[in-house]
Amino acid sequence: MTQSPSCGRLEDNLCFAVYAANHAFTAAYKPLLEPLGLTYPQYLVLLILWEQEGRTVKEIGARLHLDSGTLTPLLKRMEANGLLRRQRDAEDERQVRISLTEKGASLRCQAASIRANLACSLNETEDALGALRDALAGLTGKLRGAGS
Repeated sequence: MTQSPSCGRLEDNLCFAVYAANHAFTAAYKPLLEPLGLTYPQYLVLLILWEQEGRTVKEIGARLHLDSGTLTPLLKRMEANGLLRRQRDAEDERQVRISLTEKGASLRCQAASIRANLACSLNETEDALGALRDALAGLTGKLRGAGS
């Protein structure tokens, strides 16, 4: 019987470390977001809209690396919760523009401490966290380029 090439232990694989970190981040954000009535993906959408309102569904999807089939139900739930409005673009009806409601905009102040609270609980310097973020962004870019 021939032995197949070893892929190593699960814990030795970078893909698993990133996968596990993703789940850990979602779990760490959950108690911080629950008082605001937000899920982690909803928080990410709001971060984009707090940067610049009036983004299209396509723009938001590109930033979050989500297709419209995944993003549209999320945006509909957020609209039902009074956080945002979805409107057809007046110049191009194929595009749907997303704008914040007063409720969605007001969450920005309440959410301002979330990032700092999480950074504090990690007990890392801003420089160390920034370096890790930049390394992961670089890795993401390389992986997206490799898939082309």
